[in-house]
Amino acid sequence: MGIASLIIGIVAVIVGMIPVCGIFALLPAVVGLVLGVVEMVVKGKKNQPRGMGVAGMILNLAAIAFIILWVVVFAAASTQIPTTLPATLPGVTP
Repeated sequence: MGIASLIIGIVAVIVGMIPVCGIFALLPAVVGLVLGVVEMVVKGKKNQPRGMGVAGMILNLAAIAFIILWVVVFAAASTQIPTTLPATLPGVTP
């Protein structure tokens, strides 16, 4: 599960950094985060190394942070778009 979490985290971070495509990485990032948490719990009970689970959790949290950042940026930018733009252009009648 740790390797799966790590791989999903790597892909989710890469896709999450792309502004419009990032929303498609949200579900895999959440799944990868859950896999990382499960890996941490299972390996913690057995006193085994938990490096893959930690790395997967960090990467998936970073992907979720990138996705939330882009959603907030685009939401803020969309409120700044004037709705009366066609009426202000010369030669355009509403």
